[in-house]
Amino acid sequence: MEGKLQLHSLLTLMAQGWKLPGARWPVAEAEPEDGPLRPPPQEMESIFAASEEGERRGRWALLALAPFPVELQPLRLQVAQPGAAPRDLKRRRLPWPVVWSCSGCFCIFHMPCIQKWAKDSQFLVSSPLTDDDFGKRDYPWPCPKCRFEYKRSDTPSRYYCYCGKVEDPPLDPWLVPHSCGQVCERDFKPPCGHKCLLLCHPGELYIIFLIVCGKTLPCGNHTCEQVCHVGACGECPRSGKRFCPCQKSKFSLPCTEDVPTCGDSCDKVLECGIHRCSQRCHRGPCETCRQEVEKHCRCGKHTKRMPCHKPYLCETKCVKMRDCQKHQCRRKCCPGNCPPCDQNCGRTLGCRNHKCPSVCHRGSCYPCPETVDVKCNCGNTKVTVPCGRERTTRPPKCKEQCSRPPTCHHTSQEKHRCHFGSCPPCHQACRKVLEKCGHLCPVPCHDQALIKQTGRHQPSGPWEQPSEPAFIQTALPCPPCQVPIPMECLGKHEVSPLPCHTVGPYSCRRVCGRTLDCQNHTCMKECHKVTEIDSCTDKNKAGPECLQCEEGCSKSRPPGCPHPCVLPCHPGECPPCVQMLRVKCHCKITSLYVECRKITRADVNEKNLLSCCKNQCPKEVRFNRNFYLPCGHRCKEMCHPGECPFNCNQKVKLRCPCKRIKKELQCNKVRENQISIECDITCKEMKRKASEIKEAEAKAALEEEKRRQQAELEAFENRLKGRRKKNRKRDEVAVELTLWQKYKYYLFPVCAVLVLVFAWYIAHGVD
Repeated sequence: MEGKLQLHSLLTLMAQGWKLPGARWPVAEAEPEDGPLRPPPQEMESIFAASEEGERRGRWALLALAPFPVELQPLRLQVAQPGAAPRDLKRRRLPWPVVWSCSGCFCIFHMPCIQKWAKDSQFLVSSPLTDDDFGKRDYPWPCPKCRFEYKRSDTPSRYYCYCGKVEDPPLDPWLVPHSCGQVCERDFKPPCGHKCLLLCHPGELYIIFLIVCGKTLPCGNHTCEQVCHVGACGECPRSGKRFCPCQKSKFSLPCTEDVPTCGDSCDKVLECGIHRCSQRCHRGPCETCRQEVEKHCRCGKHTKRMPCHKPYLCETKCVKMRDCQKHQCRRKCCPGNCPPCDQNCGRTLGCRNHKCPSVCHRGSCYPCPETVDVKCNCGNTKVTVPCGRERTTRPPKCKEQCSRPPTCHHTSQEKHRCHFGSCPPCHQACRKVLEKCGHLCPVPCHDQALIKQTGRHQPSGPWEQPSEPAFIQTALPCPPCQVPIPMECLGKHEVSPLPCHTVGPYSCRRVCGRTLDCQNHTCMKECHKVTEIDSCTDKNKAGPECLQCEEGCSKSRPPGCPHPCVLPCHPGECPPCVQMLRVKCHCKITSLYVECRKITRADVNEKNLLSCCKNQCPKEVRFNRNFYLPCGHRCKEMCHPGECPFNCNQKVKLRCPCKRIKKELQCNKVRENQISIECDITCKEMKRKASEIKEAEAKAALEEEKRRQQAELEAFENRLKGRRKKNRKRDEVAVELTLWQKYKYYLFPVCAVLVLVFAWYIAHGVD
């Protein structure tokens, strides 16, 4: 119970920002972004050290609080002790990482990394020097983060815990990593003469608890009663002038003598904070205030006249909810600061088996600390799991053999491991003797086969849910014997192994294949029984059960004969074909009818004679729907195969290049370029005159083109001059006109009218 109360106290401290009364934590310049500063895990561990249960729960809480900020929990690994034998870390193989922390900034590095850093730093510093200076000076190496310098001898080579007592500290999940678990016993910083009493921990050493200094003062009679501090303790507080108990008179006395009373009234404020003490100067506390005053109760709801020193508590019970938000305060005359709930939680834990024994609290309860053993079916193998996990944890796999008796006709079952539920089906061979053939049943055991139950209730409509199929366990009879027995088919084509229960005459499903009487075809019936004749020696001959050939003759015909044989399927050669065959002549115009046997038996010359129509050949290139030779004339030969001969003797006209001279010559000589006609002097003179006429016409056309271009150029220049005159008028400055120039065209008519009016007036006035 004590451990549970201490754990609850820790959670309360967490909610208040980790500020414990009477303790001083390392203070940073600014609060970190992730929340208020928290104490190191070693101080929290000391809170739970009151009992074994509290220590166990406290360690769980410490694991839940990790990791802390690096600045608040720097790990420290001391280097090799002076005089210790060197040892290479590479020869050790620890299952956890080996670290080293800087004594200046307490930043953590892996041991191989910092060793390589120190070696590289020393090499870079000493590289600019000469070979004579190399190795003679002790070059320092800095910390990678804070640049704090270390000597070459300070290069870490051994792995120690934080306090430096244990080398290669073992891994313990209940301790801070790289800690030995012993008392630290290192000097505080700043040094005060005391040693750290916490367990081995990382980081700087700070004065955490209020430890009294206890040093002897200069007077030699008293000790320092201040909290452990830095520097001198100062003079004895009882030396020099001291006040009397009422603080009204001063006396100069040695520090070993007490100050006497002055005889004046005490006049100190009493505990009530309102009235003053009426006694004479005295030592010790003042008496209680006995004056009667009108006092308010603590909750402020009632008033009553009573002695000043007595507290007034009314009988009104507080109805506010406590911090658990489940129970009311119910404290009499509560001022509003309701105390934490002191009732038991009593809620069912997550395991659903136990209830929370802690004090009533907010939030979820701690996991159930109990454990449960989950066993296999035989109970020889078990695994321990937290309470509540036994419902979801699979039973452990047991390596023991199942000891249940067999449920089939075998004397022993197959070996298998321990399991829950029914044993697996027996896979041994049945080995029962079959009644019909006497063979042994080779199939797996079928004494307990699962059979789907039939004849169950069928749903009356789609609104009814179909029931799941039900299976019953029953023994099945042995299947038919499958031992292979060799057996020949009905047509004696093959010998195949048949299952024992199907032995008997059978058809192999092949075609019969026996030769029919026509000696050309075979029986196409499926394998069937054939009655053999004793006098027949050929076993492949068809019997009376085979088919009769009803097809026509399918023998191959002579080359070139397209007619089938007129006889039904028969043995021997077919008779000659006497049908007439229609063929085209060589010129492809006339159709000839010849007996088929003449064509098939004739050679090449005879076939050419049979295909000749005795008419003139019209083959080769066609012009104007007539047949001509390549020269344009018709072939003079009789109907013949192949190409026509090129010995054309027909007369053709041949002209000179200027087409003036012409002559008639034979066609074959002209095609062979044996004769040609050249132009004479007259032709050349006519050609010269024609060329002169063409040159004169070209020269006249060129002159005409030049005149036309000159006319276009003059017209363009005239148009360009007209545009320049218009632009010049636009550029002239406008001269301002006088009044006479503006209105002279209006004044002339007006003056004329006035003159006429005046004349008319004179004329009529004279009359």
